[in-house]
Amino acid sequence: MIPPAWSRTRTRPPGRRGLTGALAMAVLLTILVGATGQSPSAAASYPNPGTVTGDTGVHDPSMAKRPSGGYLVAYTGDNIGLKTSTDRTAFRNTGAAFPGGAPWTSAYTGGSRNLWAPDLSYRNGQYYMYYAASTFGSNHSAIFLATSPSGDPGSWTERGLVVSSQSSDDFNAIDPNLIVDAQGGWWLSFGSFWSGIKLIALNPGTGLRADSTIRSIAGRGGGAIEAPYIFRHGGYYYLYVSFDLCCRGASSTYRTMVGRSTSVTGPYTDRNGAAMTSGGGTEILAGHGSIHGPGGEGVFTDTDHDILVYHYYANNGAPLLGINWLGYDSAGWPYVS
Repeated sequence: MIPPAWSRTRTRPPGRRGLTGALAMAVLLTILVGATGQSPSAAASYPNPGTVTGDTGVHDPSMAKRPSGGYLVAYTGDNIGLKTSTDRTAFRNTGAAFPGGAPWTSAYTGGSRNLWAPDLSYRNGQYYMYYAASTFGSNHSAIFLATSPSGDPGSWTERGLVVSSQSSDDFNAIDPNLIVDAQGGWWLSFGSFWSGIKLIALNPGTGLRADSTIRSIAGRGGGAIEAPYIFRHGGYYYLYVSFDLCCRGASSTYRTMVGRSTSVTGPYTDRNGAAMTSGGGTEILAGHGSIHGPGGEGVFTDTDHDILVYHYYANNGAPLLGINWLGYDSAGWPYVS
């Protein structure tokens, strides 16, 4: 059974991470035309998600390999939902990261307990979790950091505000993702709609913002792009993003795109050489059959493969956990298997 919070998630308005009104209609036209002339695949032959069982209702999942074995998942929900698995197949709910609430976020959530798109990783002997606080259709938003030695509910310590955005800004501070580059530098990508995906430097000692510079690394001219995730493989940094619209149940048009760069700060280009700052992106997963709107993705390395984790919608509109292997072709471009 999907928890009550998901009934709210499934009915989020189209602009919950972006724009509303007449501007939203202009954005929708941009999506349909496509900034690079690309359109959603009508009948792409993509694999179905791998088999998962148990408590698999999630939105915006992030998965980390536990040092003691097994897996920890954080996802959008009241006070951030948590799940665990011993084998990457069977999952069970364990509770909320902040069972007593997160009052420091209320200035951005309007009092709602629903917190968005956590980014989970294990570094330096503890779990780091970046997560977003906002309200639908607004860029009065903030990204916070919490850490935990175990990842268990109630064990998380709030470490502070990382970055925020206001109505006067041209970006939206949601959908965070931490990447540590080959030189040990820490970076946070984030963003949704507005002017696109941003990147800021972090202080590795605190996990908080290191300076005032904001870099632009992807965008669709105000169109629907969000959920960035940067993953290093071989000599490249791969920037995964979600194009088009989530949160419409089986009518969602989310699709997972990728570009790459030899530098964490970009420029990122797609397989055809198109700049991601100008709408570029190579599609690797889209809706097919009973799999609707796959996106909100993350990637991690496991003992067998690199793993793509995402949510998708079933025919009844329920958001569910998707897990697939990632492979790489002879040119080094990822594909879903």
